[in-house]
Amino acid sequence: MKKKLISLTINDKAYEVAVEPNQTLVDLLRYDLGLTGTKKGCELGDCGSCTVIMDGKPVNSCLVLAMQANGRHVTTIEGVETDEGLHPIQKSFVEKGAIQCGFCSSGMILSGKALLERNPNPDEADIRKAISGNLCRCTGYQKIVEAIKELGT
Repeated sequence: MKKKLISLTINDKAYEVAVEPNQTLVDLLRYDLGLTGTKKGCELGDCGSCTVIMDGKPVNSCLVLAMQANGRHVTTIEGVETDEGLHPIQKSFVEKGAIQCGFCSSGMILSGKALLERNPNPDEADIRKAISGNLCRCTGYQKIVEAIKELGT
């Protein structure tokens, strides 16, 4: 297959990369750019471990072709940290015990961050709906909900 050149911004850094027509965004991030914080789980869009924020909205990067990200802004877990260290949502996850094995954490954090950016004071139902596309087998979700809720204004 013939590669196509795309331009996109990832974590506030501009990239120009050649991608295969069938290459997924998760594969571009992990294997071509070395951004391995985005996890590759089910590859069917069911588990949410590959969640990234694209143009302000959480998306399953296993279901997005890299070519569809042309001209877009993508935030991965690597782009969440601030100059002072961990982002407040990352700190909250750690403090509330919402991180155990860590496999779902980057997707959960990004889903929570996207929610808080569009709704700075979500209730528990809002939070549960926002993370409903992310599966966790360790925490039972309550600690994740508490970590996100703590950051509400």
